[in-house]
Amino acid sequence: MKLHEMHPMEGSTHRRKIVGRGPGSGLGKTSGKGHKGQNARSGGGVRPGFEGGQLPLFRRLPKRGFSNARFKKVYATVNLSDLNVFNDGDVVTPEMLIEKGIVKKELSGIKVLATGELEKKLTIKAHKYSKKALEKVENSGGKIEVI
Repeated sequence: MKLHEMHPMEGSTHRRKIVGRGPGSGLGKTSGKGHKGQNARSGGGVRPGFEGGQLPLFRRLPKRGFSNARFKKVYATVNLSDLNVFNDGDVVTPEMLIEKGIVKKELSGIKVLATGELEKKLTIKAHKYSKKALEKVENSGGKIEVI
């Protein structure tokens, strides 16, 4: 099969519905929106879950349980390949990562991930590491310190 021989499967593509175009389309004049009202206006319509002013279902139902979302820890992630900007023998701290622009904010801490290769011998100070990142840093001759 060649590129110029490719075509979509039968029935997988549909013609776009054209509205407001005379008698042939069946959707002329009001374009299938009826007469007046909120849904006939440009930009009209209501948000999902809106029930015409009636108290919506999601507000009528009792709220139960506990969500840990407010207390979740979010770590700023750093890939090993990003650390190649430092010189051999450097001690990489969260402050240095922010200074170099690798990380914007420290958030709940810094987590080092194993994406890419580390070509320098660095001492890395971070809050968390992936298992592969630990292996790769030690294989490159670097050291790891958990803050």
